[in-house]
Amino acid sequence: MSVSTDTMNDLVPRPWYRRLGLGDFLWAGVVLAAVVYVFSRYGSGFDSYETGILVGSGIGLVALGWFWRPFVWYSLAVAGLALLAVWLYGGDLAAGEQKFLLKYLLSSKSAIMWMSALFVLATLTYFGALFSGSEFVGKVASGLTWAAATFGMTGLFVRWRESYLIDPEIGHIPVSNLYEVFILFSILTALIWLYYEMRYRSRALGGFVLLVISSAVAFLLWYQFSRGADQIQPLVPALQSYWMKIHVPANFIGYGSFALAAMVGLVYLIRDSLARRRPEGRLVPALPAPEVLDDLMYKAIALGFGFFTIATVLGAMWAAEAWGGYWSWDPKETWALIVWLNYAAWLHMRFTKGWRGRPMAWWAVVGLFVTLFAFLGVNMFLSGLHSYGTL
Repeated sequence: MSVSTDTMNDLVPRPWYRRLGLGDFLWAGVVLAAVVYVFSRYGSGFDSYETGILVGSGIGLVALGWFWRPFVWYSLAVAGLALLAVWLYGGDLAAGEQKFLLKYLLSSKSAIMWMSALFVLATLTYFGALFSGSEFVGKVASGLTWAAATFGMTGLFVRWRESYLIDPEIGHIPVSNLYEVFILFSILTALIWLYYEMRYRSRALGGFVLLVISSAVAFLLWYQFSRGADQIQPLVPALQSYWMKIHVPANFIGYGSFALAAMVGLVYLIRDSLARRRPEGRLVPALPAPEVLDDLMYKAIALGFGFFTIATVLGAMWAAEAWGGYWSWDPKETWALIVWLNYAAWLHMRFTKGWRGRPMAWWAVVGLFVTLFAFLGVNMFLSGLHSYGTL
C-alpha cells in the first residue's frame, strides 16, 4: 500500500520554528518592547550581571510562551494587574489604604489574601470534580488555580514596588524571607501542576497537588498574623546581591516539582491499595493509570532535579562572593546536598535498575519530608550562615 506525500508530511513532526504563528511573534514583540523599556529607564543603574538577568528573563519568557501558550495569557494578566496597581500607587504608599482597588484587590497584602482563598477553594473544587466526575467542576477548579496563581504573582510584583515606595534603599525583589518564598513556592507549584494537567489531560490529581499548596497557604497565614511576617524589611548585607534574583527562583522550581512528585507518589500508593482491596470502587477508574502516574512522577523529579542542581551551583557561586568560599558545610548547604543526593539516587535507580511503581512512589513521598526539612526545618531548628528566615 502506497502512502501519499501529503500523508507522510502529516506524520513527520514539523520543526518547532515552523509551528510558530502570528501570535507567537506578537508575544516576542511585547516581551522585547518590555525589556527595551526597562533597560532604557533603569539600565543606567544596572551592572553587567543585572543586564544579563534582564536579557535572560526576556528570552526565557518568550521561549516559555512559545512552548506553553497558556502562559502568555497568564503573563499578560499578571502584567496588566501589576501595572494597574503601580499606576494607582503613583509615588504614595499611603494610596494602598485610600484607593478601593488597591485596598481590596491589588495591594500586595490584598492580592496575596485573594491568592490564599482561591487556592483553598480550588483544592476543594478539584476534589469535588474527582468524586462527582463532573468535567465542568474540573474546569472551574483549573480556573480557580489560574486565578490564584495570577493574584499571587501580582502580589509579589506589587510588593516589589511597595518596597521601593517605603525607601529606595530598602527596595528589593520579594524572595528574601520565609513569607515571600512560601508565596513563590505556592505559585510555582501551581504553575507546574497546570502545565502537567494540560500535558496529561487529566485533572484527577489536582486536589492532591493543591493540598501541598493549601498547607503552604495555612502556614503563610499563620506566619503573617502571628508574627507580622508580611512587613517589608531591609535586606541583610549578604542578600544584597543579583544572585538572589536567580538562585531563589531556580531553587523553588525544584522544591515545587519535588512536592508535586510526592503527591503523585501518594496518589499512586492510594490507587494501588484501592485496586487491591476494592477494585470495583469508583475512585480507582477516576484516577490515572499507574503507568501515567509513574511517568508524571519521573518527569516532575527530573525537572526539579535539573533546576535544583542549577540553584545549588548558583548558590555556591553566591557563597564565594559573599563569604569567600564555595562551600562551608553550613546546615542549609549540607541539607541541600542531602536533597540533591536523594533525588540523584532516585533517578539513578530508575535509569540503571529500572525501578518503578510502589518503591519509587514511597521514595518520592519520603523525599518530600527530606525536602521540607531542608526548606523549613533548618530555619526552625538549626542556625548558620543562611539563617535569614527563622521563625
